[in-house]
Amino acid sequence: MLEQLKHKVSNLINHNKEDKEVAMQEICNLLKKEVSYYDWVGFYFKNGDKRELKLGPYAGEPTDHTIIPFGKGICGQVAESNQNFVVPDVQAQDNYIACSLTVKSEIVVPLFKNGENIGQIDIDSNTPDPFSQEDERFLEFVNQEVAKII
Repeated sequence: MLEQLKHKVSNLINHNKEDKEVAMQEICNLLKKEVSYYDWVGFYFKNGDKRELKLGPYAGEPTDHTIIPFGKGICGQVAESNQNFVVPDVQAQDNYIACSLTVKSEIVVPLFKNGENIGQIDIDSNTPDPFSQEDERFLEFVNQEVAKII
C-alpha cells in the first residue's frame, strides 16, 4: 500500500512546485487519510539559526507543540541525531512529549537538503507498534520528494 502512495506523493510535489506549503499540507492530508495507523502527520523545520524546531503543515488534531527545542522529545532528539527514530510504545520513552493521551507510538524521519538536516516528518499513531522498515523507507522517500521543492 505504501508503495502505491509514492506515485501520489510525487504527483503532489510536481503539481505544487510553486507553493511548498500547499504541497506539504496535501501530503500530510493524503498520508493521514490513506494509511489507517497514521493518526497525526506533520512536518517540523529548523527555526532559523535557533536550536529548535517549528511546526509546519500537519494533518490531525491541533497540537500545543509548535516549538520543540533540540534534544527534547522524539522530534528534538532526531534534530540532533540525524537518525530515524521509531517508538513502538511512547509510554516506555523517558524523553517523550505527550501530544495526546491516545498516541501509542511514533515515527520521526529527518529531512535532508544538501546533506543538512533541515526538518523532519513526524507521525503519531493511536495503534501500538504499527511501524515497519517499509514505513521508514516510505517516509525517507516522502522527505526526498519534499526536499526537491524546499
